[in-house]
Amino acid sequence: MDGVAQLQKQLVDYTASLFQEGFLDEQFNQLQQLQDESNPDFVVEVVSLFFEDSERLLNELAKALELKTIDFRKVDAHVHQFKGSSSSIGAQRVQKVCIAFRNYCEEQNIEGCLKCLQQVKHEYSLVKSKLETLFKIEKQLIAAGGSIPT
Repeated sequence: MDGVAQLQKQLVDYTASLFQEGFLDEQFNQLQQLQDESNPDFVVEVVSLFFEDSERLLNELAKALELKTIDFRKVDAHVHQFKGSSSSIGAQRVQKVCIAFRNYCEEQNIEGCLKCLQQVKHEYSLVKSKLETLFKIEKQLIAAGGSIPT
């Protein structure tokens, strides 16, 4: 098997594992379908914006939960935004933790919110690492003269 075929197989297998393990859902496929020759870096650009936004939101959440008097509406607004952006790129596991997080906000349960903050940070770092690896494989495939299967 030549290098290009090997990289294509690696890309297909790795992408399939991200879906099987619940990191990504159908929304990621829909995002990929919006990418074409006129905008070959569309998915990487959208996901990079997600990463930037997520880092900001996680910092805001950590700050908001450290305050003596917690504004649960503000915390919920940040979690709602995080849930929406993770949903828009298909980051399913992050989205699911955000749903539980919002329930704790509604109950004004500080322990639950702090636990969910740790979980959402963990799931976010996992999906970020997985997507960075996916993009690295895609880059290697293109550099080797291959094309990304659609």
